[in-house]
Amino acid sequence: MQVVIGRIGRAHGIRGELNVDIRTDEPERRFAAGSSVICGDRTLTVAKSRHHSGRLVVSFKEIADRTAAEGLHGKILEAEIDPVETPDDPDEFYDHQLVGLEARSGDAVVGTVTGIVHGPYQDTLTIEIDGREVFVPFVTALIPEVSVSGGYVTINEIEGLLDPDKAERADG
Repeated sequence: MQVVIGRIGRAHGIRGELNVDIRTDEPERRFAAGSSVICGDRTLTVAKSRHHSGRLVVSFKEIADRTAAEGLHGKILEAEIDPVETPDDPDEFYDHQLVGLEARSGDAVVGTVTGIVHGPYQDTLTIEIDGREVFVPFVTALIPEVSVSGGYVTINEIEGLLDPDKAERADG
């Protein structure tokens, strides 16, 4: 199974280094020297990685110069993992572990998790409720409990979060 671990940004310097937008909670593990990553239809091997000005800069053995690096701009990087593997931190989850979980508010099942949107500052769960797509920020204040083994996430319902028709409106 493949999981997204990053997106290639701009080339860095003339030696084929690339800025990588991290999309994993385990960058030290996924971008360690010798690690393999999948980039489209090819596999790349991490030669080295380092942080520079708040960004991850990665060089791959297969990318020798800036021209080759520029050709990868915008590509998604993925890692191959065992489907039963879990992140080291018990409060972290792979997308495939969350998709399909029941969404509960109190004791009631209100919907199903259908996806995860990875934003720059936080992730957001996509939940299908009565044929509608609802986005709930994946933060402890709103999603206090995730039970992969139990098959559910618990949502702290606030007015208008799951039903936009009940939201307060500024225009009355």
